[in-house]
Amino acid sequence: MKKQTDHINDDLLVKYLLGITTAEEQATVAQWMAEDKEHQRYFEHFQLIWDESKKLAAVTTVNENDAWSRFQQRVGTNENTTRIIKLDTGFSYRNLLRIAAILVVLLGAAGIWYMTQQRSPELIVRSEDQVKRETLPDGSTVTLNKQSTITYAAAFKNTRNVKLQGEAFFNVAQDPGKPFVIKVNDVTVRVLGTSFNIKSINGKTEVIVETGAVEVTKNNKSVQLKQHERATVSDDQVSPQKQNDDDELYNYYRTQTFVCNKTPLWKLVNILNEAYGVNIVIANNSKRNIAITSTFTNGSLDSTLQVIGLTYEIAVEKNGAQIILK
Repeated sequence: MKKQTDHINDDLLVKYLLGITTAEEQATVAQWMAEDKEHQRYFEHFQLIWDESKKLAAVTTVNENDAWSRFQQRVGTNENTTRIIKLDTGFSYRNLLRIAAILVVLLGAAGIWYMTQQRSPELIVRSEDQVKRETLPDGSTVTLNKQSTITYAAAFKNTRNVKLQGEAFFNVAQDPGKPFVIKVNDVTVRVLGTSFNIKSINGKTEVIVETGAVEVTKNNKSVQLKQHERATVSDDQVSPQKQNDDDELYNYYRTQTFVCNKTPLWKLVNILNEAYGVNIVIANNSKRNIAITSTFTNGSLDSTLQVIGLTYEIAVEKNGAQIILK
């Protein structure tokens, strides 16, 4: 069988969806989809159009009999072939004809979509269990914390759009003609050239600016941030809240150090839990706000806890999977 290295015939895909392909045609479609992920993506979108056309079939004014006759001429079927179709979905024969006719009309739109995707596909980068650094098409760099995801176009156009899930540090290349826009949940961060950290977890989004300036927007309400300023916004808040911030602890996953500058113990504990995937709890509430001023290397958790215990007179105990600070 000849290998399908290019775009497959759309009419064959219609026959495949209708269940009227021969064994050889079925094998051709299966081979084509297996050859390239883009082929599989095209078929999935094609199938989506098929599913949507079922909804349109109820209201369309297409002459299904004429359309079906034209379709039979294109794909080489006949009336006897169409009679053996099994309608397991509950659609009548007449509705199936209408769907096929609509789908043929929509093939042009599917082709346009495919060509658009080929020109500038959307890329998805996931960090999984390791911190990951990614360089974007404009030269901007993104450092993804664990279990985070960014989505962006392979080639930026007028606006450099990025979607974020989780946490990432952005160092954005300057390009005044192309604003850099990040969407995270229902929050928008807009910038021309700067470096900053964004973290979204448990319904709360936090933006910390390291250099330059950014604009953080929710519900058309914006705040301007510059160096050493922070904006936070929760799902239940209508607008971002702005604060001064000298904390460097947020950078631990990028610098491999925990930098504490009068950082309350509870905040350091939260970061340690996140970084090491452990469960540290503060049993003594009077210790929660002890100000920690020190720099810990992102190495051994035991050594970090030992330094904290000795320096600030905190007892460290292990109880199963839990680490208790007293």
